[in-house]
Amino acid sequence: MRQGYYADKPHFLDSCSLCRKALGQNSDIYMYRGDTPFCSQECRQEQIDVDEANQKRWKISSKRSNTVKDSSKESDTNKAVRTGTVAVAVAVA
Repeated sequence: MRQGYYADKPHFLDSCSLCRKALGQNSDIYMYRGDTPFCSQECRQEQIDVDEANQKRWKISSKRSNTVKDSSKESDTNKAVRTGTVAVAVAVA
């Protein structure tokens, strides 16, 4: 039993990370990514599916942003820019 400072803080193995169901002392705990507990294989698989969908979405959006960056680089290279010295004369009355 926990005492003192840690008595108020829940332990990370106290409940399922997805459905928040209490994890019993004598029940199986299904872990994911090292430190994420689940009460069942179904909850664990649901989290895996969500993470994979998010990862796919991130990769797609990353590819789109790279395409936008590449097209802006192309438009920058097509611009004509003059280099040289500019002299300005100001008349004072």
